[in-house]
Formats: sequence, structure tokens, C-alpha cells
Amino acid sequence: MNFIISNSSEIPIYEQIKKEIKKAIHNNELKENSLLPSIRSLAKDLRISILTVKKAYDELEEEGYLKTVQGKGSFVKPRKEELVREEQIKKIEEHINEIIEIAKITKINKSELMELIDYLYEEE
Repeated sequence: MNFIISNSSEIPIYEQIKKEIKKAIHNNELKENSLLPSIRSLAKDLRISILTVKKAYDELEEEGYLKTVQGKGSFVKPRKEELVREEQIKKIEEHINEIIEIAKITKINKSELMELIDYLYEEE
């Protein structure tokens, strides 16, 4: 598993790790019940503190992405379809809000915007 972590980013390293793991889960690069690298080995590979990786894993476990089994490691937790759907709806809402802001700035009214969405949606 390859992570893209930047020391010069304003985003804390543990957040970057979380983001990369979530992305890998959503893209099915990490499947249900997959074993993640140990905290020590990931910290060594990324040349960062064990505590930073532990914080990322702990938060991912709290958020329902991982399950840690004492002495065995951290695994990708099976996902409920409802939760996955809800997360995707949240992403869509964020993008729609951006689209609405741009539409208002460029004076595109709601009916024009809906017409565009209908056209693009049906085009697929």
C-alpha cells in the first residue's frame, strides 16, 4: 500500500494517513477484512512517529473503518451499505454546494442549472 504523505502540507500527517486509507477503502484497493500494515512498520516506512500512525488508526477505528484485534493487527471493517451510501451523499452535497455558488456568481438560474444536470445525468 503506497501512501502519499507530505511533510510540507498544512494538513496534519495523521489526517493525511486517514485520508489515504479511506480512499483505498472506497476504491476497493483495501477490501473488507484486509490486514493493514502494523503501526510500527507503517511508521518506519513513512519515517514518522509511531504515535502519529496510532492516532490515525485509532480515529479510523472510532469512525468505523477499522477493527483492531489485540496481537493480530488492524483490519478493514466490513462496511454497511447504508453508511457507504450516506458518505457518498455527503460528498455529492458538498459538490452541489460548490456548483450552486458558481451558478449564482455566473447568474445561472435554478432551472438552467437543473436542465444542465438533467442533460448530463441522462447522457451517461
